[in-house]
Amino acid sequence: MTPTTRVLTWCLHLLLVALLVLAAARAVAGGQPRAGAVVAVAVACAVVYAAGPLLPPVRTSRRAAAAWLGAVGAGWLALVVLTADGVWVAFPLYFLQLHLLSRRAGLLAVLATALTAIIAFAAHQGTFGPAAAIGPALGAAVAVAVVWGYQALYQESERRRRLIEELTAARADLAEAQHTAGVLAERERLAREIHDTLAQGLSSIQLLLRAAGRSLPGEPQGNAARYVEQARQAAADNLAEARRFVAALTPPALDGTTLAGALERLCATTSARHRITARFHRTGDPAPLPAAHEVALLRIAQAALANTVRHAGATTAEVTLSYLGDEIALDVVDNGTGFEPGELPAPDPGEGGFGLVAMRARTHALGGSFTIESAPGQGTALAARLPLPRPAEAQPEVHR
Repeated sequence: MTPTTRVLTWCLHLLLVALLVLAAARAVAGGQPRAGAVVAVAVACAVVYAAGPLLPPVRTSRRAAAAWLGAVGAGWLALVVLTADGVWVAFPLYFLQLHLLSRRAGLLAVLATALTAIIAFAAHQGTFGPAAAIGPALGAAVAVAVVWGYQALYQESERRRRLIEELTAARADLAEAQHTAGVLAERERLAREIHDTLAQGLSSIQLLLRAAGRSLPGEPQGNAARYVEQARQAAADNLAEARRFVAALTPPALDGTTLAGALERLCATTSARHRITARFHRTGDPAPLPAAHEVALLRIAQAALANTVRHAGATTAEVTLSYLGDEIALDVVDNGTGFEPGELPAPDPGEGGFGLVAMRARTHALGGSFTIESAPGQGTALAARLPLPRPAEAQPEVHR
């Protein structure tokens, strides 16, 4: 319960008890002939009402709550038979009925309680007039409007709360994805920077020192030649360290080769390890590729062949890397069992199924397109196309 609902609940408790006390006090003060009975019924009704919230079944079971509400209603009915002042206790009863019963049952209970209050008040007055009906009817209308309005506000509040939770979770996922993407981008940038600056510089220093050592005279400059050789060896050691650092920051499959070489090696490895013939083809004139394009296409090919081996039951798979001028395309075609693209199950953390989702995400992240063509018994063909940056923006395929 929120603080607001807790306050409203206590106000309802106090209102019902106050009205019972008022009915008993007026019976005693007015010298009514059945004042003792009124006091006894009011006390009994108050005890039954107070016991309800303390009983666990009433708080957890709708049936037990309805039984408790019936006992309170029976006490109120005995009270209105004894005194007209018991009619006003109907007002808090309306709220209890609307809160504890279903929407339809609560409305019927409120109508029955209002009708009983009107009849009882008219019987005590000995006559029926508009005043006898206005009070209970108006109280019932107010109770229905307040409770139903509160329920509508509560439902809207719950919808907003769930929406905020989903938005918070989405922001957390987005932040994590951005962090991961930033880390990977920074690793790639560091690898390129180290390779193009420190490693190349150390390699040049090593070559220059080797040339300087050869040009020095023999004996008179022995110490100088020794120092040059020591400097060359230090440059060689640091060059090896830089290359190891670059290798740790770049995908292992692209180590020491180009994208085409990595794809050809992937096909050969797949054919050797599984009962499938995977062949690699390259078309078009090779163009410089950014490291992000190389990594994305290699990962897509790996995932596609893994799906072919695991699910397709294929005997052949053709991997084609096409340089199409302003874009590069990767096509993977197999002769497997195929599937219906529109009937794929949703990815499941336990069963997997994230491969196609990840391929599409990688392609879209680089501004490309990803398509799948398949049908049962017709094999599968998927194509990933990535736009090539302008020549000034491209990073060359580097032999590491």
